[in-house]
Amino acid sequence: MYSDKNDVLPQVLSKPKVSLFSISIAFFQVGITAFGFSIVQKIKSLVIQKGWLTQEEVDEGMALVQLYPGPIMVDFTAYTGYKLRGVIGALLATLGFILPSFILIVILSAAYFASGDLPWVHPLFTGLEAIIVGIIINVTFDFGSRSLKGRIEALIAFAAFTALLFKVNALLIVLSALLMGALLLKPQKNNAKSSMLPVLSTEKNSWRIWLPILAVVAVILAGVAYSGWLNSDIGRMGLAFFKIGSVAFGNGFTLLPLIQNEVLDNHQWLTPNQFADGIALSQITPGPFLIMSAFAGYKMGGLGAALLMTFAMFAPSFAMTLIFTEVFSKLKNLGFIKGALNGVLASFVGLLAVVTLQLGKTGITGPASLALAAGAFISVHYFKLDILWVFLGGLLIWVGVLALGITAIHF
Repeated sequence: MYSDKNDVLPQVLSKPKVSLFSISIAFFQVGITAFGFSIVQKIKSLVIQKGWLTQEEVDEGMALVQLYPGPIMVDFTAYTGYKLRGVIGALLATLGFILPSFILIVILSAAYFASGDLPWVHPLFTGLEAIIVGIIINVTFDFGSRSLKGRIEALIAFAAFTALLFKVNALLIVLSALLMGALLLKPQKNNAKSSMLPVLSTEKNSWRIWLPILAVVAVILAGVAYSGWLNSDIGRMGLAFFKIGSVAFGNGFTLLPLIQNEVLDNHQWLTPNQFADGIALSQITPGPFLIMSAFAGYKMGGLGAALLMTFAMFAPSFAMTLIFTEVFSKLKNLGFIKGALNGVLASFVGLLAVVTLQLGKTGITGPASLALAAGAFISVHYFKLDILWVFLGGLLIWVGVLALGITAIHF
């Protein structure tokens, strides 16, 4: 009987080793087919259906990636790859996920900046910008309904909204919201959600595990040093994206106010129209929304700058994913951490509201574009249509509007 148990136990505890090639191909397929908020669900389905991770491991990962800065979808991809094959698995999964959207956004950026002076380009992108306004209004509503849980969160959101209107640095606003949340949002005892947070095994913790993680950190620090060494607008944009990727919580849209603050308000690296068009292009490409960092980089210095900005945006939280997955055997002071995080998320509601107002000034030029923005909002908010179909349908309608000359009516 004893020997039978010994024979069975290793089979129960061990998982089949997933090949690096399988990880690369699987996440490349996700990166080339998944749009918007469906990405996380598609990754979840992928790893569970293939038997790569259990439902519990997936839930732990989703809880973990919300506890530190960075785009959640990309961090969850890195977490999945790391659980499967360590640092190399995380790297291949993340590259596979980002590569399709990077290639597409570079092609679209090249076409956009090459044809920017053609007379048909601006009217066409005005329609895209109007659609973006409607979608971001929906994001702000949905994000607000989840993040504004009480009066304190509402006050933090209002304070963030007002501060950004008066040109207070967005990073300072986020850090202030973090402190306010930690101090004012009281820990909740016996929170059922705490069971969803990771209790990760530490049996692998050794210097061999940490060497590749330290190598990743060293490469990122080299990228930061290289950006500073450039001593140019490209280098300064790189440092700005490293900073944003290191401190901002949430999904792509919650990082949008910080990007706008740097590339539009502080440095004028993009014009308001280019910023809105970059958002539109990043929405009609599959994969992570924050690939718009490559659009901004391409405008500054072509393919090389696009690569640097993409690396700067995603690399900091990639490293955090590796570190946090290893060190979290138990989370202490959970209420304090959650209070700080909730304060930050509440501030993003106010920041997104300002972004919506500012994009509205660019994208809403008359009754036709206002109707298009409203239609986009209704389509995603009430009819739950996929964003890709909203863009395709909205563009077809807008082309018809242009053909009829209705946009000649302005506010």
